[in-house]
Amino acid sequence: MNRDIEVALKRWKVSSRRKPLVVQGARQVGKTYTIKSIGNTAYEDIAYFNFEENPDLGSIFVQDLNPIRILSMLSLAGGVTLDPEKILIIFDEIQESNRALNSLKYFAEQAPQYHVVAAGSLLGVKLSEPGSFPVGQVTFLYMYPLSFYEFLSALNQEALRQFIEHKSDLAPIPEIFHTRLIEFLKVYYITGGMPACVQTYLHTNNGDACRKVQQDI
Repeated sequence: MNRDIEVALKRWKVSSRRKPLVVQGARQVGKTYTIKSIGNTAYEDIAYFNFEENPDLGSIFVQDLNPIRILSMLSLAGGVTLDPEKILIIFDEIQESNRALNSLKYFAEQAPQYHVVAAGSLLGVKLSEPGSFPVGQVTFLYMYPLSFYEFLSALNQEALRQFIEHKSDLAPIPEIFHTRLIEFLKVYYITGGMPACVQTYLHTNNGDACRKVQQDI
Protein backbone atom coordinates (compact mmCIF):
# COMPACT_ATOMS: atom_id res chain seq x y z
CA MET A 1 0.00 0.00 0.00
CA ASN A 2 1.19 3.53 -0.73
CA ARG A 3 2.16 5.82 2.12
CA ASP A 4 2.04 9.62 2.14
CA ILE A 5 5.61 9.75 3.48
CA GLU A 6 6.78 8.54 0.07
CA VAL A 7 6.36 12.10 -1.21
CA ALA A 8 8.89 13.34 1.37
CA LEU A 9 11.27 10.50 0.49
CA LYS A 10 11.15 11.43 -3.20
CA ARG A 11 11.80 15.10 -2.38
CA TRP A 12 14.78 14.05 -0.28
CA LYS A 13 16.20 12.04 -3.19
CA VAL A 14 16.40 15.05 -5.51
CA SER A 15 17.26 17.70 -2.92
CA SER A 16 20.41 19.70 -3.63
CA ARG A 17 21.02 19.83 0.14
CA ARG A 18 20.49 16.11 0.70
CA LYS A 19 21.95 14.66 3.90
CA PRO A 20 21.71 11.12 5.24
CA LEU A 21 18.08 10.46 6.12
CA VAL A 22 17.01 8.96 9.45
CA VAL A 23 13.51 7.46 9.52
CA GLN A 24 12.18 6.94 13.03
CA GLY A 25 9.03 5.22 14.19
CA ALA A 26 7.59 2.36 16.19
CA ARG A 27 8.00 -1.22 15.05
CA GLN A 28 5.60 -2.55 12.42
CA VAL A 29 4.54 0.86 11.04
CA GLY A 30 6.07 0.08 7.64
CA LYS A 31 9.44 1.85 7.73
CA THR A 32 11.47 -0.85 6.01
CA TYR A 33 8.75 -1.72 3.51
CA THR A 34 8.28 1.91 2.45
CA ILE A 35 12.00 2.69 2.18
CA LYS A 36 12.60 -0.43 0.10
CA SER A 37 9.61 0.44 -2.08
CA ILE A 38 11.13 3.85 -2.87
CA GLY A 39 14.48 2.21 -3.48
CA ASN A 40 12.98 -0.23 -5.96
CA THR A 41 11.03 2.42 -7.87
CA ALA A 42 13.28 5.50 -7.73
CA TYR A 43 16.71 3.81 -7.95
CA GLU A 44 18.28 1.12 -10.08
CA ASP A 45 18.98 -1.00 -7.01
CA ILE A 46 19.18 -1.02 -3.22
CA ALA A 47 21.92 -2.13 -0.83
CA TYR A 48 20.23 -3.31 2.36
CA PHE A 49 22.11 -3.79 5.63
CA ASN A 50 20.26 -4.88 8.78
CA PHE A 51 22.29 -4.44 11.96
CA GLU A 52 19.87 -6.49 14.03
CA GLU A 53 19.83 -9.50 11.71
CA ASN A 54 23.59 -9.28 11.12
CA PRO A 55 25.34 -7.85 14.22
CA ASP A 56 28.76 -8.48 12.63
CA LEU A 57 28.14 -5.52 10.32
CA GLY A 58 29.02 -3.29 13.26
CA SER A 59 32.63 -4.49 13.10
CA ILE A 60 33.06 -2.63 9.80
CA PHE A 61 32.70 0.66 11.69
CA VAL A 62 35.20 -0.12 14.49
CA GLN A 63 38.48 0.85 12.79
CA ASP A 64 37.39 4.38 11.87
CA LEU A 65 34.40 6.24 10.46
CA ASN A 66 35.86 7.07 7.08
CA PRO A 67 32.86 6.67 4.73
CA ILE A 68 34.93 5.64 1.70
CA ARG A 69 36.55 2.77 3.59
CA ILE A 70 33.19 1.82 5.12
CA LEU A 71 31.53 1.79 1.71
CA SER A 72 34.30 -0.41 0.33
CA MET A 73 33.76 -2.92 3.15
CA LEU A 74 29.99 -2.80 2.81
CA SER A 75 30.29 -3.35 -0.93
CA LEU A 76 32.32 -6.47 -0.23
CA ALA A 77 29.95 -7.66 2.50
CA GLY A 78 26.83 -7.11 0.38
CA GLY A 79 28.31 -8.27 -2.91
CA VAL A 80 27.14 -5.12 -4.66
CA THR A 81 28.81 -2.12 -6.33
CA LEU A 82 27.73 1.00 -4.47
CA ASP A 83 27.26 3.48 -7.29
CA PRO A 84 26.33 6.80 -5.62
CA GLU A 85 23.87 7.83 -8.33
CA LYS A 86 22.15 4.49 -8.84
CA ILE A 87 21.85 2.75 -5.48
CA LEU A 88 19.97 3.54 -2.29
CA ILE A 89 21.96 2.42 0.75
CA ILE A 90 19.75 1.33 3.64
CA PHE A 91 20.98 0.92 7.22
CA ASP A 92 18.12 -0.84 9.03
CA GLU A 93 17.86 -1.18 12.83
CA ILE A 94 20.87 1.12 12.99
CA GLN A 95 20.37 1.67 16.73
CA GLU A 96 22.15 -1.68 17.20
CA SER A 97 25.46 -0.03 16.25
CA ASN A 98 26.33 3.30 17.81
CA ARG A 99 29.39 3.58 15.57
CA ALA A 100 27.25 3.14 12.45
CA LEU A 101 24.89 5.79 13.78
CA ASN A 102 27.77 8.18 14.34
CA SER A 103 29.15 7.49 10.88
CA LEU A 104 26.20 9.28 9.29
CA LYS A 105 27.71 12.69 10.06
CA TYR A 106 30.83 11.72 8.10
CA PHE A 107 28.71 10.57 5.18
CA ALA A 108 27.16 14.05 5.22
CA GLU A 109 30.55 15.79 5.34
CA GLN A 110 32.76 13.54 3.20
CA ALA A 111 30.48 11.51 0.92
CA PRO A 112 27.32 13.55 0.29
CA GLN A 113 26.95 12.07 -3.20
CA TYR A 114 25.75 8.78 -1.68
CA HIS A 115 22.07 8.27 -0.91
CA VAL A 116 21.92 6.84 2.61
CA VAL A 117 18.78 6.10 4.61
CA ALA A 118 18.90 4.78 8.17
CA ALA A 119 15.92 3.40 10.05
CA GLY A 120 15.31 2.16 13.55
CA SER A 121 12.62 1.55 16.12
CA LEU A 122 14.40 2.75 19.27
CA LEU A 123 16.35 5.65 17.81
CA GLY A 124 14.74 8.18 20.14
CA VAL A 125 16.31 6.40 23.10
CA LYS A 126 19.61 5.87 21.33
CA LEU A 127 19.93 9.50 20.25
CA SER A 128 19.54 10.66 23.85
CA GLU A 129 22.72 8.83 24.87
CA PRO A 130 26.12 10.59 25.09
CA GLY A 131 28.15 10.58 21.90
CA SER A 132 25.26 10.71 19.48
CA PHE A 133 25.88 12.55 16.23
CA PRO A 134 25.00 16.26 15.82
CA VAL A 135 21.39 16.66 14.72
CA GLY A 136 22.34 19.14 12.00
CA GLN A 137 24.21 16.48 10.03
CA VAL A 138 21.15 14.41 9.12
CA THR A 139 17.55 14.83 8.03
CA PHE A 140 14.88 13.30 10.25
CA LEU A 141 11.52 11.84 9.23
CA TYR A 142 9.07 10.23 11.63
CA MET A 143 6.76 7.52 10.38
CA TYR A 144 3.44 6.71 12.03
CA PRO A 145 0.74 4.08 11.44
CA LEU A 146 -1.60 4.81 8.55
CA SER A 147 -3.62 7.98 8.92
CA PHE A 148 -7.35 7.78 8.23
CA TYR A 149 -6.68 9.36 4.84
CA GLU A 150 -4.10 6.68 4.01
CA PHE A 151 -6.52 4.04 5.28
CA LEU A 152 -9.17 5.22 2.83
CA SER A 153 -6.66 5.09 -0.01
CA ALA A 154 -5.70 1.53 0.98
CA LEU A 155 -9.39 0.59 0.74
CA ASN A 156 -9.57 2.09 -2.77
CA GLN A 157 -11.72 4.93 -1.46
CA GLU A 158 -9.60 7.64 -3.05
CA ALA A 159 -12.58 9.75 -4.14
CA LEU A 160 -13.98 9.74 -0.61
CA ARG A 161 -10.58 10.68 0.75
CA GLN A 162 -10.30 13.59 -1.65
CA PHE A 163 -13.79 14.74 -0.70
CA ILE A 164 -13.09 15.04 3.05
CA GLU A 165 -9.45 16.04 2.68
CA HIS A 166 -10.36 19.11 0.64
CA LYS A 167 -13.59 20.02 2.43
CA SER A 168 -13.02 23.52 3.82
CA ASP A 169 -16.52 24.67 4.76
CA LEU A 170 -18.69 23.82 7.78
CA ALA A 171 -21.66 22.55 5.79
CA PRO A 172 -22.88 19.13 6.91
CA ILE A 173 -21.59 16.15 4.97
CA PRO A 174 -24.42 14.51 2.99
CA GLU A 175 -25.82 11.55 4.91
CA ILE A 176 -24.92 9.06 2.19
CA PHE A 177 -21.22 9.92 2.60
CA HIS A 178 -21.40 10.49 6.36
CA THR A 179 -22.71 6.96 6.98
CA ARG A 180 -19.96 5.39 4.88
CA LEU A 181 -17.27 7.44 6.61
CA ILE A 182 -18.52 6.39 10.06
CA GLU A 183 -18.35 2.72 9.05
CA PHE A 184 -14.85 3.14 7.66
CA LEU A 185 -13.80 5.00 10.81
CA LYS A 186 -14.98 2.11 12.98
CA VAL A 187 -12.84 -0.30 10.98
CA TYR A 188 -9.93 2.11 11.14
CA TYR A 189 -10.16 2.12 14.93
CA ILE A 190 -10.15 -1.67 14.93
CA THR A 191 -6.98 -1.83 12.83
CA GLY A 192 -5.24 1.03 14.61
CA GLY A 193 -3.79 1.98 11.25
CA MET A 194 -1.12 -0.73 11.56
CA PRO A 195 -0.21 -1.87 8.04
CA ALA A 196 -0.38 -5.59 8.83
CA CYS A 197 -3.83 -5.18 10.36
CA VAL A 198 -5.09 -3.12 7.43
CA GLN A 199 -3.72 -5.70 5.00
CA THR A 200 -5.47 -8.46 6.95
CA TYR A 201 -8.75 -6.59 6.82
CA LEU A 202 -8.40 -6.09 3.07
CA HIS A 203 -7.95 -9.82 2.59
CA THR A 204 -10.47 -11.12 5.15
CA ASN A 205 -12.95 -8.31 5.89
CA ASN A 206 -12.84 -9.73 9.42
CA GLY A 207 -12.36 -7.68 12.58
CA ASP A 208 -11.44 -10.72 14.70
CA ALA A 209 -8.60 -11.55 12.30
CA CYS A 210 -7.33 -7.96 12.70
CA ARG A 211 -7.35 -8.31 16.50
CA LYS A 212 -5.28 -11.50 16.22
CA VAL A 213 -2.68 -9.63 14.17
CA GLN A 214 -2.64 -6.84 16.78
CA GLN A 215 -2.01 -9.37 19.54
CA ASP A 216 0.90 -10.80 17.56
CA ILE A 217 2.35 -7.31 17.09
